[in-house]
Amino acid sequence: MQPTVTAPTSQFERLANVVALPIGRWDRNARLIFCNTPYLAWAGRRQEELLGGTLTALFGEAAWQAARPAFERAFQGEISSYERLLTHAPHPERWVRIQVFPEAGSDGTVASVFTIATDIHQDVVQRDALIAARKRLDRFTDNIPMPLVYLDVECRLRFVNRAWREMVGDASENALGRHVSEVRGEAIWLEQKPYYDKALAGEPSHFSRLVRRIVGGPRWMRTSYYPDFDDGGHVVGIYTLSTDVHELTSTQERLRRSLERDALTDALSRQTMMSCIEYSLTDTKQEYALFFIDLDGFKAVNDEKGHHAGDRLLAAVAAALRGAVRAEDAVGRFGGDEFLVLARGCGRAQAQALAEQLRRTVQATATAAGVNVSASIGFAIAPTDTRDPVALLQYADAAKYSGKNRVMPLGKPGTDAPG
Repeated sequence: MQPTVTAPTSQFERLANVVALPIGRWDRNARLIFCNTPYLAWAGRRQEELLGGTLTALFGEAAWQAARPAFERAFQGEISSYERLLTHAPHPERWVRIQVFPEAGSDGTVASVFTIATDIHQDVVQRDALIAARKRLDRFTDNIPMPLVYLDVECRLRFVNRAWREMVGDASENALGRHVSEVRGEAIWLEQKPYYDKALAGEPSHFSRLVRRIVGGPRWMRTSYYPDFDDGGHVVGIYTLSTDVHELTSTQERLRRSLERDALTDALSRQTMMSCIEYSLTDTKQEYALFFIDLDGFKAVNDEKGHHAGDRLLAAVAAALRGAVRAEDAVGRFGGDEFLVLARGCGRAQAQALAEQLRRTVQATATAAGVNVSASIGFAIAPTDTRDPVALLQYADAAKYSGKNRVMPLGKPGTDAPG
């Protein structure tokens, strides 16, 4: 039997009728025992159709299951709330937030609770749209095959994508909120700090380096640092995007090395050697000795033992010559069985001694290889003999023609090699 509808009995009920929000009062059995005028419009029913009905009977089991936890807390004296999608007529579907708070009697017990409904449909729609957009963005960034990171202005990691996690072998929870130096190490941080600082100043920057602490071994990576601006033009963060340029860099390095180095012997190439001579002769405060070394009897090695044996001997001679001079001296292959050595701070007396050392080095290398090969060595001194790089080379080349297994300075008699 429906209870008799009476006039509002509490001060709150009297006030509720002048509030423009739907307000209802419910007893412990979740029966509606009061509702204000906006509630009638909200429910789309007359008052006599509502009062005395349980929440389940009025709005369905799903509505009660959504409300039940909040009601139970309210009857325990707590203020609570919940959200649900309204699906009943006469209104289209709308999201509402319903606040539930207790009405305590004079003895402190809660005999009923009040509900106040607020339309939050637009907020929920916008929130869901933002959540959906964030999920799409997360899926997009996670599927970018290049490591992507977002940092705040204090260089703490706020986002990392899957490619970054796979590259460094670290989970997001171990990186987010931490400073770059904590995640990647102090040395890497100091190496990259100038590029972060440039981005924080509002200017993109780029940095290529060999990254060692990654899964799969060292790789050449190019990292770009892009500032993130707010609507006021202030930098609020940094995006970093890393691109694997290992194959390109390795190819460029091989190409550069092929131009700088002789492919067979790894000595400096003829072109590089000439550049070294030209550059060195611009130093007017130092003497330089240029040695032209020709291997005597090398053709017989190729003829008798084959070109592979000859190639091995050339590589061994180049390595031996590098070992016989200082790190700052240059050893190059001029072509065929001819080598050049450029020694810094070397006058005529020192050059004579070094030439003899080089001759003995070649002899020892040939002996170890089991072949009868010696060296004829000519040398010239800059700036004493000339300051012209081409002339210096020509003088050293001419000097070596004094005989086999000999050392000959420009314009001076040679010395026969012992025994």
